[in-house]
Amino acid sequence: MALPAGVSVVACAPLPAPGGPVVTVDTVGELETAVNTATPNTTILIADGVYQLDGVYLRLDTPNVTLRSASGNRAAVVLDGNYVTTEIIQVVASNVTVADITLREAYYHPIHVMTTDAGDTLNTLIYNVHLIDPGEQAIKINPAVDGTYPDDGVVACSHIELTDAGRPFIRNNCYTGGIDAHQAEGWVIRDNLIEGFWCETGLSEHGIHLWRGCRDTVVERNVLRDNARGIGFGLAESGDGRTYSDNPCPSAGGGYVDHFGGLIRNNFVFASDAGLFGSEFGFDCGICLWQACGAQIFNNTVVSTQAPFSSIEWRFDNTDIELRNNLVSHNLRDRGGTAVLSHNLQNAPLSLFVDGANGNLHLLSTAAAAIDQAMVLAEVSDDVDGQPRPFGPAPDLGADELDAPPFVPTNWVNLPLVVSE
Repeated sequence: MALPAGVSVVACAPLPAPGGPVVTVDTVGELETAVNTATPNTTILIADGVYQLDGVYLRLDTPNVTLRSASGNRAAVVLDGNYVTTEIIQVVASNVTVADITLREAYYHPIHVMTTDAGDTLNTLIYNVHLIDPGEQAIKINPAVDGTYPDDGVVACSHIELTDAGRPFIRNNCYTGGIDAHQAEGWVIRDNLIEGFWCETGLSEHGIHLWRGCRDTVVERNVLRDNARGIGFGLAESGDGRTYSDNPCPSAGGGYVDHFGGLIRNNFVFASDAGLFGSEFGFDCGICLWQACGAQIFNNTVVSTQAPFSSIEWRFDNTDIELRNNLVSHNLRDRGGTAVLSHNLQNAPLSLFVDGANGNLHLLSTAAAAIDQAMVLAEVSDDVDGQPRPFGPAPDLGADELDAPPFVPTNWVNLPLVVSE
């Protein structure tokens, strides 16, 4: 099994065996019927195969329903939209799990989490999925009804990609991205590989992007490769975003905030694709904070083989962030707002890394500029591999902790996570 450097085996163990009623399907018709007639606590198991949907979409509108492959091998179950099916899976009920499958070529979104008149959509789990070549964003998260919200979800242990074959199908001036959330609180996005979101013309959204009043997002231990923009909290300077009665950002004085709070830690962000660098906007930013109030950006590694506009940047008046222990190959760019900076290393050479030219951003033992150079942070107790830190007298800069005690798993063969098929 091929695991990318930085995806935690410990955190990506197989889901427990299904409990409650189980329905097994092996045709598109059976799958559609099972979803449409599901009762709470049902698990729908999809037999191995490639399923040509031809316009069929799956609307999970019953709470406490799980949709997953029977085998646990996501590469063995493929739901193919062929750019005809608009959205392959819609999640519009709480406590829904989608796991262990591959979704490809949706005209819009392979997965869309949204609300209905019934109320909030809570506790969505998207786990060990492979999303390939969406027509727009791969995972869209947004309220569809005013006053209701899609909160407290998890996207984990998944591979989300736009390939060279899929890039020509992107429309509307590169209206695409990996994960795109609006007005969502409490999401955790961890241990994913997200790559390839860029276009020859136009500027893609980020590999991971939360805005329009999202709050308290945790983005950790992800590997992002060759995206025009890596991780983003916020984007717009003004607009119709979600607000909160407890006023989580008093420093904004009632002004517009696009993302409240949140933590970005222990991520690898890398770019080396000549096509990306030669595109209209190139590699724009590795981590981007725009109207982001209260965000903490700790122990990330951002490396590119050519100069980006910014490795990490912060912009607009109501941005108020902490930026600590980050390791970047190029620049931290101040574009407005307030940032508290400490223990960050800019202009780091590729020679600090195991294979900096090709994206293995683990530290070499000779990386003296990064080793034991970070400050201790209560919010950062492990590294990109899920291993504890510090190892030594002080933590290391960036996402990797050199020589952390190795975890030797005994069940790699049985793990469903496959990030390179």
